[in-house]
Amino acid sequence: MNRERKTNMNQSGFIYGGDYNPEQWLAMPEILEQDIEYMKEAHINEVTLGVFSWSVLEPEEGVYHLEWLEKIMDQLYKNEISVILSTPSAARPKWLADKYPEVLRVNADRTKNLFGGRHNHCYTSPVYREKVGKIDRLLSEKFGKHPAVKMWHISNELSGECHCPLCQKAFQGWLKKKYETIGLSDFENAVSEIAAYFPDLILLDINLPF
Repeated sequence: MNRERKTNMNQSGFIYGGDYNPEQWLAMPEILEQDIEYMKEAHINEVTLGVFSWSVLEPEEGVYHLEWLEKIMDQLYKNEISVILSTPSAARPKWLADKYPEVLRVNADRTKNLFGGRHNHCYTSPVYREKVGKIDRLLSEKFGKHPAVKMWHISNELSGECHCPLCQKAFQGWLKKKYETIGLSDFENAVSEIAAYFPDLILLDINLPF
């Protein structure tokens, strides 16, 4: 599609739409075509793409397939439907968990989660940050100037917590930087309430019941 001839869609008024996950139907293009017709009948003028599509965009480590996403964005643009493009970090692919188990979250009782579910990843993990940074950068470079893109959706429903050794160390480092030592502070008052004393903040555990 020649996008150079047209840089703006004739949209006015409210942006009306929602999440759209066409990667589920890539093997059935007739469904994708019908989807657009339904959107037009419903006067939908925006869809959010890519929220959970990381495993389709990068089915193997370092192997990227963006052509399907570009084709769908071109079709949406042709039909005056704009795109809010999401980073796909809300659901990372299974190969990432299999090869780099550190990306899986650890619960407060120190049990590690198995693969599955949304947001089951450790935000502190250097591997997770590296891999999500790569796919996000690739998407921004590929589609940042696509005329259908109205805005970016940064991850999705950020939530949850992790108690893995990486998070423990990061938390302890934050405490060390903020408080330096246990002194007359709100932090001292908090730990004194549970009869706890930590001469070295590095020993402080995340899961204390403050």
